[in-house]
Amino acid sequence: MVNKGGTIFLRVTLYIILSMLFAVPSGAVEIEYWQYSYKARIDAMDRLIEAFEEENPGITVNHSNFPYAQYRTKVAAAVAAGEGPDVVQLYYGWLHDYLAAEILQPLSQDAFPHAEIETEFFPMVGNMKSGGDYYALPTAVRSLALFWNKKIFREAGLDPELPPKTLDELVDMASKLTKRDRAGNITQVGLTMGPINQDHNWWREVLVRQFGGTPYNEDNSQVTYNNDAGRAAFQYYADFATRHKTSVVDFMDKGEIAFKAGRAAMHIDGSFVLGFLKRTRGDRPNRLEWGVTELPEHNGIKANFSSYWVNGITSKADGEKRLAAEKFLKFITSARAMQYWLDNVGELPARKAVAYRVENQDHPDFGAFIKGLDYAYTTQFYSESAQRKTVVDMLDRIILEGLSVEEALDIAAAEDQEIIDSALLEIREGASDED
Repeated sequence: MVNKGGTIFLRVTLYIILSMLFAVPSGAVEIEYWQYSYKARIDAMDRLIEAFEEENPGITVNHSNFPYAQYRTKVAAAVAAGEGPDVVQLYYGWLHDYLAAEILQPLSQDAFPHAEIETEFFPMVGNMKSGGDYYALPTAVRSLALFWNKKIFREAGLDPELPPKTLDELVDMASKLTKRDRAGNITQVGLTMGPINQDHNWWREVLVRQFGGTPYNEDNSQVTYNNDAGRAAFQYYADFATRHKTSVVDFMDKGEIAFKAGRAAMHIDGSFVLGFLKRTRGDRPNRLEWGVTELPEHNGIKANFSSYWVNGITSKADGEKRLAAEKFLKFITSARAMQYWLDNVGELPARKAVAYRVENQDHPDFGAFIKGLDYAYTTQFYSESAQRKTVVDMLDRIILEGLSVEEALDIAAAEDQEIIDSALLEIREGASDED
């Protein structure tokens, strides 16, 4: 006969055993998530993973990140070997390369209905559709804006609350804001120049359009900037270094670093830099006084460039891992996740309803970028890195080799067209093989 104390002991023991059994669901699964190394994004994703795991106790997400320069190679090698991520972050301009390498699998319409994507997300997300399927979705999108250092403006006798509104004003102010040492070397740039960063996008989708042209034709099969508009646009850009001498290409390595160090008066960049610069404010001796505004217009024309990083499910994920990956992807592309990402990273919500919340549109930092989305263009890259290099090399040929803008533009346009033709041929041959 079991006494009262023994009965209590048995009940407690049974409770502990049952608690242990139900603490780890029978369907427990681990998935791998990879992204490139950028501190604000890493920290934000860690917090989102914690929230996701709390709501989905049967799923563990292992988060890995790698330096940008190594990232694409590591992803390709790992997935080819049947290892690496189940959910992977990629730049939207890499989609063609990832599909060619069979790294991604299409998103199921049950989990990600096309009607929902096309109604709730910004139209630029349509670039993630290929052959009738979507392959990836963003948590956030980006646009460009102009950052300015209010302290440097004040020191130069300019109104610290009035950044340039036009391209002509941008040149005039950059000239007044540039500093040199006794030997004539630039010690403070009026405007940063970095074609390998965001300037190639500013030239291609903003300046070319503001000077009356378009970068590519409607079906994106032909280069259309090799004309008067394209030449005028690139002449305007190159002149900051060659004629006005208000800048040095890649001054202090990257524009955002020079701006953060107080050695650049103005800087054009994406909304993701907000997370990088946010920590420079506050009560400290070396704090920055900066603002951010919409890109300068020209002849009444406003234009902007929008881009985004997306997350897709790799060909490695199947069975329970695929289902878990779908749950995770739905979570990090939810409205809740997008608002958190905006508040902590600075990148804009990919869902229109979140971006257009009054508190976001009127925000002193986010607002300029959100306004820019209304007139932004998204380049349909066939190979983002290769097409970016054509612009980097074009500026090098002018500054380092002494070629004219016309000569350098002719070479760049031919290189760009070759990249496009090669990619289109590969796509046609792939479609033929499927038939």
